[in-house]
Amino acid sequence: MPDDPASSADACQLVRQLAEEHYYAALDLVLEGHHEQAVEEYRQSVAADPRFTDALHGLSRALQDLNRLDEAIEISKQISEIDPDDILTHTSLSILYQKKGMVPEAEAEGNKARVLGWKQQLKKGSGTDSSRDGRG
Repeated sequence: MPDDPASSADACQLVRQLAEEHYYAALDLVLEGHHEQAVEEYRQSVAADPRFTDALHGLSRALQDLNRLDEAIEISKQISEIDPDDILTHTSLSILYQKKGMVPEAEAEGNKARVLGWKQQLKKGSGTDSSRDGRG
């Protein structure tokens, strides 16, 4: 007997809701300066939904704030595996590598972020508009 699609959707929604509850709790803890506790909330959020990139970004940043740079790099790499076109991930990796003195790696990640930014601009059609050049 096949699974009921409605109950499967409900389960996914409950998992996401749990992940978001931990995510928002982590954000509050960061605002209060409780980065260690925020890391635990972010980890619980990611445990509930391993593809929740907002929680992964928050976890990476909280780890960075605690100067746990190697862990932050590993989390950022996870985000990159989930979403290779995430500009923030490559920017974060560039910053993390720079803080560790890994200049070539930092520059490589910074370049990836720049190229992705240019690609996104081109996709949005931010190029020239022929109606503005006096011919259209």
